[in-house]
Amino acid sequence: TTQVDRAVRPDYTPELGEDAVMSVTVSPAIPTLTEEEQEDLRGELLRVEDEILTLSQVLATKENQLADIKRKLGITPLNELKQNLSKSWHEVTTSTVYKKTSEGLSVAGQKATAAFNNMGSAISRKFEDVR
Repeated sequence: TTQVDRAVRPDYTPELGEDAVMSVTVSPAIPTLTEEEQEDLRGELLRVEDEILTLSQVLATKENQLADIKRKLGITPLNELKQNLSKSWHEVTTSTVYKKTSEGLSVAGQKATAAFNNMGSAISRKFEDVR
């Protein structure tokens, strides 16, 4: 384990010989940057952080705009949930798998009904024969 692992997981117990293996393993060297390269990277870092901040602000503004439009249209979270459920149910009922399953169950139900009717008729005849 590394020193970082031990700092994060102080209760960690290394396997036998693991410390020796880790101490022999050489970490890749960090490339040496010139002062100019470091300054360029710092500038790029600041630009990227600034872009992220700007995008976050734009996103927050758009989310507020969206909420305002939905409120004006009377779209509530409950209405959205109902619409999503309705759409999902429609997608399920129009799927090929659902149709095949539904047809199969319908046929099975018809056969079961016919079998029960036949059994009921046979039982009735037996009772008539017994009389």
